[in-house]
Amino acid sequence: MRLPHDSLAIPAFLTLPSLISAISLDCSKILVDGQSFNLKALGGPHSVHWIRETPPSLSNTTFTIDICQPLKRTKDVPKSNECPGGTRVCGIESDYNLADGTHMVKEVIPIAGDYSTSAHRPLDPYYTRLKHSDANADADKEGLRIELNGGKFPFDGSGGVQQKAFVEFLCDPHKTGLEGDEGDGREKEDSTDEGGERRRKREEGEDGKVEDGGKEGEKEKDPDEGKSLRFVSYKPEGEHGVGTLRLEWHTKYACESQKDVDDSPPSGKSPSSSSHWGFFTWFLIIAFLATAAYLIFASWLNYNRYGARGWDLLPHGDALRDVPYMLRDWARRVASTVQGGRSRGGYAAV
Repeated sequence: MRLPHDSLAIPAFLTLPSLISAISLDCSKILVDGQSFNLKALGGPHSVHWIRETPPSLSNTTFTIDICQPLKRTKDVPKSNECPGGTRVCGIESDYNLADGTHMVKEVIPIAGDYSTSAHRPLDPYYTRLKHSDANADADKEGLRIELNGGKFPFDGSGGVQQKAFVEFLCDPHKTGLEGDEGDGREKEDSTDEGGERRRKREEGEDGKVEDGGKEGEKEKDPDEGKSLRFVSYKPEGEHGVGTLRLEWHTKYACESQKDVDDSPPSGKSPSSSSHWGFFTWFLIIAFLATAAYLIFASWLNYNRYGARGWDLLPHGDALRDVPYMLRDWARRVASTVQGGRSRGGYAAV
């Protein structure tokens, strides 16, 4: 069963393209069938690969996704070599010539994003709680499935093939969802050169995904092995041949018993100690306030009834003035006891 982002009825005027982007997707609070999921910890760009042998070259399509915000522009990359603004899921296909070690960007596929302003195509997310799914394959699964829309290839023009992405978040209490993460490997306009270096290494095969010479074992290796985010398929689906990307994401944040990320206590602290004061703390606070109230009221009473000033304002002023002397006498008694015990030498007076 597909449900919109908010189960509440949305007034008709909110369906205007200019306002859809504001309510399209909030990764920190996804409510579906009465169950809330917080996927904020999975925000940021994350990439997976789909590698095919296309002799005499190797084809590598890198799918990059950010579920919390649109993907950022890449530094020193032409606009024609990356997806347009507002894209949440982007596919970039590159061909690698194994003979001479060259490569080139072949296709840029905007699969999903909020293009309400530029092309009148919203992200239009739909959520499915896997436990309540009508599909038999989802019967034993826990988590949620997100459908993201808005993409088209080619992006401009009246033609083109519609695109969409299905991201299946599967409950795995032992995984954060960031295992094996490489980001999108590209240097952004507001970042250092580390991302650009990682991208160049991946394209040149220095990380073992695509390597010059085309060693058979490395070409057959799964580039997403060991990752929490995995590529499943990308192919036309439905009677209209919609280009459909399917991804799996194993993470503890898809577990229905997982607490909100922002509400989790720091490491080594229990929820009760981090969010509530103990009984002893409250006792001290109440005792201090009661003592202060008594002193203030008694001082006011002494001032108005007896015209007292200075130390005479305080209740039991004589006793309070004697406290320093009492402490001094007590300290002397303790010191003499300790010193006297050391000098007796084992004999007692007769």
